[in-house]
Amino acid sequence: MGRVVALMDDLFFQMKVAETAKHLGVELKVATNNNAFLTLLDSAPKLILIDLNARSQPLQAIEHARARKDGVRVVAFLSHVQTDLAAQARAAGCDDVLARSSFTQNLASILSAAKD
Repeated sequence: MGRVVALMDDLFFQMKVAETAKHLGVELKVATNNNAFLTLLDSAPKLILIDLNARSQPLQAIEHARARKDGVRVVAFLSHVQTDLAAQARAAGCDDVLARSSFTQNLASILSAAKD
């Protein structure tokens, strides 16, 4: 079973990602703050998802993920108009930065990449 770790504090969106992960047979662990996120990184994820609109320092979470889990794919998502934030996420070490709409549209294939 693939393992995905995410930093997301939007409950509605968490449920959408969780349902898709369940349908695909991918284990999803979600943190709503940086401390919980750092703990989840110990679970050997194959994919890391970051909501760049989370209230708990998402850029710092990307930097921590890169420092502790280099080589694990980090995918972030945000509003399509936040071009400066997207650039900051890439600079922090994010592999892919997607508009929320694109992330949602491609969610199944993104999560499937984490499968064994």
